[in-house]
Amino acid sequence: MLPLPREFYARDPIVVARELVGKILVRETSAGLASGRIVEAEAYLSSRDPACHAHRGPNRKNATMFGPAGHAYVYMIHARWCLNAVTEEVGCASAVLIRAIEPLEGIPLMQHRRGLDTIRDLARGPARLCEALAVTKTLDGHDLTLGQSLWIAADPSANGWPQRVHRSQRIGVTSAHHRLLRFFLADNPYVSGRRVARNA
Repeated sequence: MLPLPREFYARDPIVVARELVGKILVRETSAGLASGRIVEAEAYLSSRDPACHAHRGPNRKNATMFGPAGHAYVYMIHARWCLNAVTEEVGCASAVLIRAIEPLEGIPLMQHRRGLDTIRDLARGPARLCEALAVTKTLDGHDLTLGQSLWIAADPSANGWPQRVHRSQRIGVTSAHHRLLRFFLADNPYVSGRRVARNA
């Protein structure tokens, strides 16, 4: 599966978040390949968004957000990793948090990493997702457009099938929580949070 081009990411994070739903997240390591369909994503904006990590300006931890679009921004919260895709142009710090995937390939590998048999909970949530795919700080700044180690691709099985993507408020933020910047695949059991929302 070919990686999405940089042009895909170099746009408004709201547009990118909406269009990432249904794409395939791929992780390749020496242990094997694992992948899943992105079923939930959240946009974090470069301006007037106090929930965005870059809201107060650049620092050592959020430096990747200020770099080129199409790179991975990996950060830790509550001792767990979370994966984002950097969007827009250099210096315009915004990103999309990938919140959940529907496991497709490498399910036994994901189960081993998570110590879990239940497929539904393997990657239902940003921290679970990172554990299932072995995503850590070492991938912060990784170029998602290279098609190596970690990348996002179009779903080859989609063939134009209609997706019902809904949007809602973001989950787990205390600032700007009223904004409808979370996008998810309607009626999908692998979505991590509430599914009551409006059409995207």
